[in-house]
Amino acid sequence: MKKLTMLCLSTMLSAPMLLADVALVENGQPKGRIVCDTAAVNRQGAELLKKFVKRISGAELPIVNSGSAIRKNDVVIGRGDASSLTEDGFRLKEDNGRLFISSGGDKGALYGVVSLLEDNLGVNYYGDNEYSFQPSKTIVLKGIDRYENPAFRYRQSQSYALSDPDYRAFMRFEEPADEFAGGYWVHTMNRLLPSDVYGKSHPEYYSYINGERRPGHASQWCLNNPEVLEKVVAAIDSVFKANPGRNMISVSQNDGNFTNCACELCAAVDSIEGSPSGNFVRFLNKLAKRFPDKQFSTLAYLFTMHPPKVTKPLPNVNIMLCDIDCKREVPLTDNASGQDFMKALEGWSKISDNIFVWDYGINFSNTSTPFPNFPILQKNIQTFRDHHVKMHFSQIAGYRGGDFSEMRAWIVSKLMWNPEADSDSLMRAFMKGYYGEAAPYIYDYEKLLEGGLLASNRDLWIYDSPVSHKDGMLNQNLIKRYDELWDKAEKAVAADSARLAKVQRSRLPLQYSKLEIARSNGITDVAATEKMLEDFRKKADLYGLKYLNENGNTPGEYCELFKTRFLREPGFNKARGAKINFIEGPDKKYAALGQSALTDELFGGSNFIEGWVGWEGRDGSFVVDLGKETEFSHVGADFLHQIGGWVLLPEKISVSVSDDGNEFKKLGEDIREEDCTPSIKFVEFAVETPKPVKARYVKMDVTGTKMCPSWHFGVGHPSWFFIDEVIVK
Repeated sequence: MKKLTMLCLSTMLSAPMLLADVALVENGQPKGRIVCDTAAVNRQGAELLKKFVKRISGAELPIVNSGSAIRKNDVVIGRGDASSLTEDGFRLKEDNGRLFISSGGDKGALYGVVSLLEDNLGVNYYGDNEYSFQPSKTIVLKGIDRYENPAFRYRQSQSYALSDPDYRAFMRFEEPADEFAGGYWVHTMNRLLPSDVYGKSHPEYYSYINGERRPGHASQWCLNNPEVLEKVVAAIDSVFKANPGRNMISVSQNDGNFTNCACELCAAVDSIEGSPSGNFVRFLNKLAKRFPDKQFSTLAYLFTMHPPKVTKPLPNVNIMLCDIDCKREVPLTDNASGQDFMKALEGWSKISDNIFVWDYGINFSNTSTPFPNFPILQKNIQTFRDHHVKMHFSQIAGYRGGDFSEMRAWIVSKLMWNPEADSDSLMRAFMKGYYGEAAPYIYDYEKLLEGGLLASNRDLWIYDSPVSHKDGMLNQNLIKRYDELWDKAEKAVAADSARLAKVQRSRLPLQYSKLEIARSNGITDVAATEKMLEDFRKKADLYGLKYLNENGNTPGEYCELFKTRFLREPGFNKARGAKINFIEGPDKKYAALGQSALTDELFGGSNFIEGWVGWEGRDGSFVVDLGKETEFSHVGADFLHQIGGWVLLPEKISVSVSDDGNEFKKLGEDIREEDCTPSIKFVEFAVETPKPVKARYVKMDVTGTKMCPSWHFGVGHPSWFFIDEVIVK
């Protein structure tokens, strides 16, 4: 826990408080001072106030040490009445022409300064060095007497703008380094007990999965092995000793699903507890007893989401509950996936009041595509507050040029502080301040998008594709209307280059979505599509859009790939429209799609949910019937590499040909080394012959990885391979 530091001015508390004006600046000249102690966070608040007073008025207020005598028109930071204040809470109160900013602890005084700047001096902070204020040569504070406490003691989000310390202060955001010792924040098991160190010599430390011990970067621990406990205790002790002043650490499962230990002892506990979380809570309770003055955080994530039936976490065990599997088109209380999470939240809240919720409101697969989840943000945050949640991470905005990244983070910051603030009013306020005269058109766009999503009855999830919505909120009629609104928005601010840049940057997700939908439909107008692609490339580069997904794929890579992969003239593939006869066919849900998708000349995109044909845990084999004897020298197939979806490249393909479909002659094979890189890739495996051959039938045998390897999130479980197009030329 953070230490609460409350410094009160005894003489001020004993004397009656009298409200009077505090004149900071008059006619461009300083009248007041900033009085502050040496505490770093209070000094940060003092510097922030000094900076913006100068920007607003041109006057520079002096900062003096707290030992100085307090005078009329002074702003006193970090002193005053701290009663009723919680961590990060603050009070602003005038007394005899002086303003006291008191703190409930940690960053309270800093946030009091932020509140003063926003509510009394008219400062608005929107993004990375993006702020506004009304210049004034005179600054007089009148009638200030208020206090605020945040709904959550810890509030975290994700934004490229966090590199700007002033932005972070205005958003009232915290970061794991503020709380967790040594950077041990989620997915820490392999850091604390590295499989590279102990895996070979002590495989018994790691999960027993599908019949064997499987040490690896994503494997969990055997939590009933007493040696594991002692090793981890020693590691944690060294972490805390190396990080004095930090009293919290995460001891939490590695990223991956169904990778918990299923040995006899662990399985017995799972049976008693009714959930794999029971083993984890029991283990964390042991650590909490060894270090009673420390806080231990652990994940309730994927296979550990639901609470145990028997064991309760100790008070110094923090449960970090994650709603990663939930759909986002409606609040968590309103669809099946959300209701399953609500069952978990209600269960945990009955046995713990030390809960951290990690909420996902971002499309990891396509961060720059429309994601209209704004209507659910307030309701979900209110739900968390009402269920004993004390810490909250809203993972909603990451990259510059993502879908309303600045507005999403701004709104969430306000709601995490005060869940009763009206989210629609917040949206209107942000748009007016950020987009100026373009705001009404962009507001209409967002509301039309939200209505289109609900009317389509389609899910919205964190691994979504714009192609999934091309018959819903991104249908051609709606896109036409969206473009009209964005055109009007750009025209409204055409004379203001700064506003125009913000509008055009915020339009990028729609431009990207149009490209994705165009390639999925089959490109009929190559020239028009090339023009659209080039415009997207230029604006992405101009406005700093660096990544299109969590895997780090860049707009430049996307545009180059689009040209070579999707902008092809029809008929380049001699297998176009060919019949597919499966010998070892795809999974059942892909069987029908496989009859057409493998030879339709429409290449799938970065997400396996559209256009791809998949095999899980098996090899594949099929025959392509070209319909007649055909001459060719190249046979290949495009495969998807997306390790986050447990989609791995195959080990090899083997190609054979036949004239009659019965007797096949092998042409060759393509063997590849294992690829564990995180980027999403489209990789063609191919066999080429020195001289053209003639045949009607082409047989392809695919040797899949079949099992996720030790380095993968799904270690010990079946892996997938996906094919989208068979190419014969």
